[in-house]
Amino acid sequence: MSDTIDAVPNHDVLLDTSGLYCPEPIMLMHNKVRDMAPGDVLQVIATDPATTRDVPKFCQFLGHELLEQYTAGGESYRYFIRLAS
Repeated sequence: MSDTIDAVPNHDVLLDTSGLYCPEPIMLMHNKVRDMAPGDVLQVIATDPATTRDVPKFCQFLGHELLEQYTAGGESYRYFIRLAS
């Protein structure tokens, strides 16, 4: 996971789960991807450190591609996920 984000990758949808803790961020991600098209990119912002484990597992299990992930001083996390076709 990179510590800095120089340029925000292109994304279609933003989901901010700041302040929420497991399992809420993943539940919201499940709901959000249902409304998106295959190939769309979802940006997720989170503050729960458990997402560093949960988001990659979510992607692996559902076949989505985790394009990028960043952390900002261990306080905020960003993930960019391309939905499976």
